[in-house]
Amino acid sequence: MKKAIALSSVLALGALGMACGDTANTNTATNANMNANRANTNVSNVANTTSNTTVNSAANTMGTAANTMANAANTAANAANTAANAAKTAANTVANAANKP
Repeated sequence: MKKAIALSSVLALGALGMACGDTANTNTATNANMNANRANTNVSNVANTTSNTTVNSAANTMGTAANTMANAANTAANAANTAANAAKTAANTVANAANKP
């Protein structure tokens, strides 16, 4: 009976040791995977931030250029309108002078 108890104790301790050993290995692998995932996430976040900054900067630069061109076009249109109004006024002045008796 004593031999059976002693053998059972040895087997129980061996099983406990194997279980703990497997858990430690599993935890180590899990931690390594979690750390790798964090590193990948951090790299992805940095890449996304850099990409967004670059794209937004380029888009803002292009938007500014487009606004500058639109303002120049509006200025040219206003100048043409002013010239047309001046020509119309001059033509009306000549016509009115010609119609006076």
